Amino acid sequence: MLETGSSAPDVVLEDTDGRSVRLSDHQGKSAVLIYFMRSTSCPVCNRHVQDLARRRDEFAGNGVQVFVAVPEDRQEAAAWKARRQVPFPVLTGRRGTPHETIGLSRKVFGSLQQSGSILVDSQGIVRHAHGATMPTGGYDKKGINAAIQGLRGRSAT
Repeated sequence: MLETGSSAPDVVLEDTDGRSVRLSDHQGKSAVLIYFMRSTSCPVCNRHVQDLARRRDEFAGNGVQVFVAVPEDRQEAAAWKARRQVPFPVLTGRRGTPHETIGLSRKVFGSLQQSGSILVDSQGIVRHAHGATMPTGGYDKKGINAAIQGLRGRSAT
């Protein structure tokens, strides 16, 4: 798992249209929050995405671009995004899963991904990194909020 305060690796994922999405593309522009779902069929993870969607104006107002990363392939991810009307870009791995790129590769019960989130500031520094085996613990809302507050404090100085 990535460490808070470390430089983020230049993660390259793919959106549901097949376009490459690089963390480095956002440097100097916006912070990036990526929520890593255990799977698109996980009801708990889907509730977390609903909360992110309800808060999208708040994130945008704080200069945070939100992405949702899923372990499924691009076709499944696109169908899920359309069915659930997810307002954020949905990312998949180019090779392997997006989870593996940041250290959420531990499989649970032999086949399920961990869930979690990372927040990378506009300078490429990890300001929040959280992972959990159980999906109920994968969305650290308080940790994300605190990290965003920290971003606002830094931009004001």
